[in-house]
This record gives sequence, structure tokens and C-alpha cells, in this order.
Amino acid sequence: MNKLSRLLTGGLSTPPSPPPTPMRSPSPMRSPVRSPRSPRHYRHVRSKVSRFTTGQRLLWLFLSILLRRQGIFLFAPLVYISCMLLYMGTVAFDIVPIISHRSAPGSVYRSPELYAKLRPDIENDDSSTDAISTIWKIPYEGGEWKPCIKRSSQALPESNGYIYVEANGGLNQQRTSICNAVAVAGYLNATLLIPNFRYHSIWKDPSKFKDIFDQDYFINTLKNDVWVVEDVPEYLMERFGDDMANVYNFRIKAWSSIAYYKDVVLPKLLEEKVIRISPFANRLSFDAPPAVQRLRCLANYEALRFASPILTLGESLVARMRKHSAINGGKYVSVHLRFEEDMVAFSCCTFDGGEHEKEEMIAARERGWRGKFTRPGRVIRPGVIRINGKCPLTPLEVGLMLRGMGFAKNTSIYLASGKIHNAKKTMVPLLEMFPNLHTKETLASKEELAPFKNYSSRMAAIDYTVCLHSEVFVTTQGGNFPHFLFGHRRYLYGGHAKTIKPDKRKLALLFDGPSIGWKTLKEELLSMRSHSDEKGIELKKPNESIYSFPCPDCMCRLNRTNDSRSSAK
Repeated sequence: MNKLSRLLTGGLSTPPSPPPTPMRSPSPMRSPVRSPRSPRHYRHVRSKVSRFTTGQRLLWLFLSILLRRQGIFLFAPLVYISCMLLYMGTVAFDIVPIISHRSAPGSVYRSPELYAKLRPDIENDDSSTDAISTIWKIPYEGGEWKPCIKRSSQALPESNGYIYVEANGGLNQQRTSICNAVAVAGYLNATLLIPNFRYHSIWKDPSKFKDIFDQDYFINTLKNDVWVVEDVPEYLMERFGDDMANVYNFRIKAWSSIAYYKDVVLPKLLEEKVIRISPFANRLSFDAPPAVQRLRCLANYEALRFASPILTLGESLVARMRKHSAINGGKYVSVHLRFEEDMVAFSCCTFDGGEHEKEEMIAARERGWRGKFTRPGRVIRPGVIRINGKCPLTPLEVGLMLRGMGFAKNTSIYLASGKIHNAKKTMVPLLEMFPNLHTKETLASKEELAPFKNYSSRMAAIDYTVCLHSEVFVTTQGGNFPHFLFGHRRYLYGGHAKTIKPDKRKLALLFDGPSIGWKTLKEELLSMRSHSDEKGIELKKPNESIYSFPCPDCMCRLNRTNDSRSSAK
């Protein structure tokens, strides 16, 4: 008789079989013997189960088996893999499905095709007033600004020692180092040695400070705020064997706070009397106390003036550009075009040169940055770079953009650039759209340029001067050159940069649209131009450079209207 039969027939009269010996003693609070259940209980269970449908009963049975046989879960993956292997054995791998792939919008350089399509419309467009005379017409409700850098009128106290810095990089990176060095030296009450320009294999310019900047003017402008000298006294240098390489050198972390200089550098300066900081570019945080910012302003906007030969030629080129722009009241547009071979190579973007261009750029990258772009794990995605607006604009794209923004064909353009990549091909469309285009090489004679020809920083200083005095400045790529011009133009023009800074992500989408018409493209570009006007006056935010945003540290508000913008409050 089974267990259930015994229970249903009054199993209480027959003593139950003893339970098996447990592995450990049962709890004293719990009986080892289960209490027998009454027939009424089992009738209740059967009546409850009978209410289930057939499907529910099968599901209940399946779950019961799984719960009682948990080991089946160990074999399920093996069964699945076996089935997959059997299935794959029946597939013929020589048949590969064809998947059509469409490039993401904005990822491909199609500007030449767009220009070919729109060229007739561009040439026949005379529907709008020339932008050169109307571009900066949006009033700034927060009021204009004027320079207001305070200069000290008191004599300087005794110096705590001498600071020697090495400025690395190109012209404007060196400019950053100089201004930051002035700020640090003034804050620590130290004497600054005229910064040394470190020779770099990329810029290949051995120029010294006085070759680029007016050294006497620099020293004289700062005379009541910071001690600046050319050399360390001999009696101090004798301790170091008359060799600056023996002087203690600080390796300072980038963007260090001015507090670090006070707490760490100053004690060593007081001990040694001469210290060296190399390299020094970007070694001071953008955010600093007003006393430090004042010295930065004074150095950048007042004390740094180009050396007389550079300034003389630069101002001559400005006068010649204004003469060429007589039809527009002497107003001209300057464009900083970064389409040199090194920039094209560094960007890792692809254009329309095919395999030949690809191999050429790979070789250029290896020459300039050996191993940087070929190290393990480095993945280059030209399409993603273009979508993100990181590709340099080509001369053709600059022309399309400016014509779309309303600049007429007779607008005078000054092109600030190095040697344009594949210029015989790439410059043709820009010259078709703007034949009145000039560079320092076309404005100046060979004899005038001869003293500067083999010095990249001096040539950049000439470009800087002509761009500074243009009615409109157009930047096409990031870098120190446009960033310093943003600030310098704001300092000269009532706080307004008078600069077009295009949205290159949006341009990538617009120039990759094969179906876009000239009218639609022009509407988009006019909106972009208007946005640059609205952003002309901006106040410096935390972690932004005072060399790009001189308001309010270097400038004061001249007037204010009743309806002020929130950004000006």
C-alpha cells in the first residue's frame, strides 16, 4: 500500500515508518514526523486542481519537472550550441549577401559637385545688398565697451629674484607664454628676463624676442608694474657657471593656479634667486585673481607691439587693401585659411584627391608626427571627423560660404595663410567667386618680403596685422591665431569681435546635400552670419581665455540701454 493510500484509509491506526536518519539533529522546536493530513484536505486539493484548464495543467507539469530536475539547465547551452553548429553546417558560405551602405549625412566631401550645380545661380545672384556694408548692423543692447587697463604709478619694491621662461610653439603660443610670464613675475614680485623662444622643428623659426616684438617698448610699458631685463647680473650667474642650463628648472603642470606659484615656486625663488621654467606655454590657469588678470591685459593689449620692420610692412599692406576696396569704402574681408599640407594631413580628413591624396597625407603625417597616427589602437574615421566639424574648410567651401552670406563678387578678400595644399587646383573656385583676392605675396614685392621670407613667425605677424584692421575677419579652423584676434579685435572695436565663426557641423551637412538649392543654402548661411553678429560681444566665462574675451577684465562698459541682455549683467 502506498503512502497516499495509507493516509486516506486511516493511517493513524498504523504507526508510521520511522524517518530516515537525518544528517544532523532536527531542531528541538520542530517535530521530525509530519502530521498526517485528513481526507477532507485531499478532497479540497483535488477540487482545486480540477478547476485548472488543460493548458494550465501541462504548464504546471512542465514547471514541476524543471524544478525537480534542475540539472537540465546545465545542458541547455550545450544543446543550443549543437543545434547552431548543425544549422551552420548547412549554409553555403560562398554566398555573401549584398548590403547597400549609404554614407551618413555630412560625412563625405561633396562640395565640388554642389558648386558645379549651383555655379550658374551664384553668378546670376544680385538679389541682396552687399554684406560688407550691412553685416554689423544688429545693435548690442548691453552697450559698448572701452579699454580701461589700470597702470601702476608707484615705484616697484625690491625684487624677490629672477624668472627665466622658455616660450615654445608658434607666434601666438609664444604670445601666451609672454603674457602669462608677465603675470606670474608681477604677482611674485620677481624680475622677468626677456623670454627665450625655443626653436621648433615644425615652425623652423630661429627668431628671438626682439626680432618679432618691440623689446624696448615692452620693457618701458611695464616699468611701473613688472621688472623686465635682458640678462641676469653676472655675480648671480657665476654661481651657475654662467650657464642657464645649471639653474634650477621647474616642470610645472599645465593650467596650474596662481596659488601654486605662490606656495611652491616663490619659496624656491627666494632661496635660489634665479629659477627657470621650461616649457612655459599654458602653465597658468585661465581663472585668476583680478591682479593677475590686469597684468595679462596690460602685457597682451598694451605692451606687446610688433617690431618696427613688421609693423611698417603690415600697416602698408593694410593701406593697400583699403585702396583695393575703394568701391566698398575701404572695407575688406580677411580670411584665416588653414588649408596647408600639414593641417590637411593632421586633420586626417579626406577630400577629392583619391588614393594619391591619401598616400600623400599618410607620408606627410609620418614626416611631421612620426608614429603618432600609426600607434596600436589608433583608429582614424574621416567621416566622423567631418560630421563633427573638425575638417579644415577648403578654399572652395570658403567661397561658397561667403557668397551665401551675401558678400558680392567684387568684395576685396585678404587671405592669411601659409602655402595652400595643391593650390593650382584648390584655389581656382575661390578665385572664380572672388577675383579681387589678395595675399601678402600679391600685395608686397619680393624685396619687401625678403627679410621675413624664411621666418614663419614674422610672416604670421604680418598676416595678424592685416587681419586685425579688416572690417570682417573670418576664421575657418581653431588655433591660437584666431583666438588672439578675437580678443584683440574686441579690444579695438568697442567689445565686438566683428568676426564670422561658422558652424562647421552645419556646413558639413549643407555642403553634403546634393538636392539643396541656392535659395535654401543662402537662407541657412545668412542665418549663420547673423548668429556671428549676435555673438560678437561676449563676456568671459569661467575657464575661458582673457586673450579671446577681454570683457570685463580688460574693458569697461561705455553705455547701457534700458533693455540689457542677460549676458551683460
